[in-house]
Amino acid sequence: MSIQYGIDLALAYIVAVIDAAAILIPLRGHTSVAANVNFAEKNTAVVVALVALGIISVAVAGVLSLAPTLRWYVAGDEPTLAQRKAAMKLVGRQSAILLAAWGAAGAIFALLNLAGGAQFLLPILLGVLLGGPAAAGTGMLLAQRTLRPIIGAATLGCEPQLAVPGVFARLVLLWFLCSALPIGVIAALVVLRSYGWLIQKSASLDVPILVVSLAALLLGLPTMILTSRSISDPVGEVVHAMAEVEHGRIDTYVGAYERSQIGRLQTGFNRMVAGLAERDRLRDLFGRHVGTDVAHRAIEEGASLSGDVVEAAVLFIDLVGSTQLAESRPPQEVAKVLNDFFRIVVDAVDEHHGLINKFAGDAALAVFGAPLRTSEPASAALATARELGTELRRLPIVDFGIGVSAGRVFAGNIGAENRYEYTVIGDAVNEAGRLADLAKTADRRILCSAAAIDRADEAERVQWAECYSTVLRGRSEATHVSAPAVSEQGGGG
Repeated sequence: MSIQYGIDLALAYIVAVIDAAAILIPLRGHTSVAANVNFAEKNTAVVVALVALGIISVAVAGVLSLAPTLRWYVAGDEPTLAQRKAAMKLVGRQSAILLAAWGAAGAIFALLNLAGGAQFLLPILLGVLLGGPAAAGTGMLLAQRTLRPIIGAATLGCEPQLAVPGVFARLVLLWFLCSALPIGVIAALVVLRSYGWLIQKSASLDVPILVVSLAALLLGLPTMILTSRSISDPVGEVVHAMAEVEHGRIDTYVGAYERSQIGRLQTGFNRMVAGLAERDRLRDLFGRHVGTDVAHRAIEEGASLSGDVVEAAVLFIDLVGSTQLAESRPPQEVAKVLNDFFRIVVDAVDEHHGLINKFAGDAALAVFGAPLRTSEPASAALATARELGTELRRLPIVDFGIGVSAGRVFAGNIGAENRYEYTVIGDAVNEAGRLADLAKTADRRILCSAAAIDRADEAERVQWAECYSTVLRGRSEATHVSAPAVSEQGGGG
């Protein structure tokens, strides 16, 4: 990168030499200043030497200027504040290098030709005034591809500080360099000759106009390409980054390095992606707390407190002896037991398209049929209970009670506008909780109500057998209680 950067500055200096020559060569032999002294012929060797020296000087100075910044960039290190500031000054330093080299060459050339008197003042002054800005402007256009990733890394997470012309100013500058300047020079030559100012009236303008036209033609194309690239390249980076985000790579970042419309586009894109990443993170976190289905429903419907009375099935599962477990074992082991327990519960409920509505200490409430409606919520809840009975028995030191019920429940958001919870309320919920308590002392650890059996399909009903009727705590009517058939429990009593 340092070699490429040196080449960029050298090319900028060469382009400036061509720009100056395109203006000064047409004046040779046609101005009163050059009438007595053949300016070009007497100073050809000096001009060639100064040009060569200038090219080498700007290339070496550019490499030395870039070297400290390149060390941390190539190593992939995080830049310090001082290194960030130094990187932001690279463009200013390169312009200073080119201007200083051009001014020094003009001063040396003037000192070597002091004997010529004031006759050399105008050509030298014109050369410095034309070549210096041309070198600095061309250097900015040429070196931007090399410096863009470096300055982008230096400004990562920060607002861009590099002040450069905006898109409109660049297009106007392009028009000025490629159209207005050469046409203005030709018009000036014609006016000066017509009045005999600086150019003799008898002088021919064919060669000067031809030289200026060719210079405009040859230099206009690369100037236009460089200016167009200074706009299209960063815009292309944003387009590519948008495609990355579209494919799910939400951590995509675009380097922002200039304070222009393009810089604002880049920083705006970065802010947008950061907002999308934050939204996805919050949605994922929200979904982990309330369930993916509830999260999607909240996103689609907004923060309303609406709810519906729906047919749903409820599964309540409670861990037995958790207090004694916490007293007899280290907290880390208790946490591992609970995590293994709830992991099995969550996987089974998810597999049957249910929702873990809430965790309450060592218990969990699962709902089937809300918020997403299903055709057989009772069958899904009963199948989940049977699967949990098989899976949870494989865990050591774990005992449980599962209760299943079904019926019409209210499913919706309960709370205040700024804080609410999606939940289900109804007799089926209470009944499932009571059955779970009763199941802790039952041989099969799984009990369900007749309401759940009646709402299940035939394939699921045959997996259950009615055991007895009992009045559950807090209720006035008897509940017909069923448990998994003996074959389902592997012969358990």
